[in-house]
Amino acid sequence: MPLNGSLGLRSTLGAALRAARARLASELLSCWRINTFFPKAQQLGFTLKALDLVSLGTKHVRNALSEELYLRTGRDVTRPAAIFAEVVERCNYKCRYCDYWRRPNYRDEMTIDEWQRALASLKEFIGAYHVEFAGGEPYIKKGFLDLLRFCRDNDIHWGVTTNGGAYLNKKIVAQTVEARPFNINISIDSTDPTIHNYSRGVENSLSEIVQGIRNVAEQRRAAGLDFPIIIKPVVHKLNFRRLPEMVDWIQQIGATALSFQPVEQGTQEVEDELWIGESEMDDLIKVRDELLRLKREGAPILNGETVLKAWPSHFRREKAPKEVMPCRVGMRNYFIRSDGRLEMCWFFKPIGNVRTQTAREIWYSEEAQARRKETVACDKLCLFTCLAQRTLQDKLKMGLTLLTNTKVA
Repeated sequence: MPLNGSLGLRSTLGAALRAARARLASELLSCWRINTFFPKAQQLGFTLKALDLVSLGTKHVRNALSEELYLRTGRDVTRPAAIFAEVVERCNYKCRYCDYWRRPNYRDEMTIDEWQRALASLKEFIGAYHVEFAGGEPYIKKGFLDLLRFCRDNDIHWGVTTNGGAYLNKKIVAQTVEARPFNINISIDSTDPTIHNYSRGVENSLSEIVQGIRNVAEQRRAAGLDFPIIIKPVVHKLNFRRLPEMVDWIQQIGATALSFQPVEQGTQEVEDELWIGESEMDDLIKVRDELLRLKREGAPILNGETVLKAWPSHFRREKAPKEVMPCRVGMRNYFIRSDGRLEMCWFFKPIGNVRTQTAREIWYSEEAQARRKETVACDKLCLFTCLAQRTLQDKLKMGLTLLTNTKVA
């Protein structure tokens, strides 16, 4: 690239980012003043978190600009923006829509030292970031709490998606909160124990999870923190009609917000008893519309409206609509598997391995360039929470939802 071209690109991006920062601040303050946008907004003083939201929004603008540059010119200055870490495949639950617990063999997991090196390499590449840990069940990974402390000590924001069973143990809760989570996501499928326990494959699991949430909320209060506890229901045939009642219920048990995940195909149980078919579609649409109404009235639902509206298309196995194309996960997703393989999307081949390569080497490798082209051309409709694309407005609304519903309780 000619020097003057490089300088011109940097100048253009820099000017756009400075303007975006000012615009985001203005939009955020404007939203803060409008009661009809988020009724509780005026009552809460989250100044520091609001500034954090502006900073995160600015990064989103930078990423959006680099993505547009790639799509228009093929010039690749993209960077990882959505970081996921599957620390373990093993799980102590037996969810009917998951195959992890059924596997006869598991891949050779990275050690905690290897995970630390991989996360440090990424920080050297992109600076401060947020990583979402998942599994399997992360808490059965030996040394997982040490990894959380490493993140805290190295200024890496972290969250975790868990079945919540570990939080019955107050020592684990105390160490988790001491590591200063950015968010905790807990899988609950229903307020009805019969539905939840059956779909998750563990008797009495709902009552144990609810107690665990109370333990986390109590420790959060004692530590003077206010990170969100997000409930993640998998949407399926057995529970979808009762999803609206979860809006009030999750706040009663000490949680903050909801993030729905439509079930995906992958097990025989999904095909036989969990997939929402055409005969249930009218009821699904009614439920979806009720959730949209609640969301617009300020309910703590994190899913964007575009994703909620796409539920019928998902269960009808339709392709992605033109308005959400092209797919951008290849320009933003950084998904570390338990054995170090790095993926942009689990429907495509890995692009490298963090055990043997630096983050920068992997991201700009020939394999990564090939995956970017393949994912941009993909027309699969994905509503996975890690794959669903979010606009700047979606992220702003999500941030405000969390700010206005997170309480030290």
